[in-house]
Amino acid sequence: MLENVIIVVHLLAALGVVGFVLIQHGKGADAGASFGSGASATVFGSQGSGSFLSRTTAVLATIFFASSMVLAYYAKDRAASVSDLGVPDPSVLEVPKPAVEDVPQIQTQEKLDSADVPVVE
Repeated sequence: MLENVIIVVHLLAALGVVGFVLIQHGKGADAGASFGSGASATVFGSQGSGSFLSRTTAVLATIFFASSMVLAYYAKDRAASVSDLGVPDPSVLEVPKPAVEDVPQIQTQEKLDSADVPVVE
C-alpha cells in the first residue's frame, strides 16, 4: 500500500519536473535582452520567474530523487524475499547436456562415398 503511494508521488514529481523545466526560459533566451528587447516578452518580469520556477524545480527534483531511492529499497527487499522462497537464480541455472544418442552424427566423406547415392551429371 505504501509502495503504491510512493509510486504515485514519484510519477507526479517526474511530471512536475518535466513541466517546470519546459516552462523555464533557457540561457539563450536572455541573449535578446542585451540588444534592447528587455523583459517585455516575459510573463513574470525579467527575474521574477527564475527564482520561483528554479526553486520549485529543485524541490520536485529532490522529491523525485528521494522517491527513486525509496523505490529502489523496496525493490531490493522484494528481490531478497523472492530469493528466500527457494527460487533458483536464473543467472546460475545449468543447462543439461544432451545425451550422445540425441546428437546427430555428421557423415564423413568416406560414408558418403560408400553410400549408394546416385550421381546426377
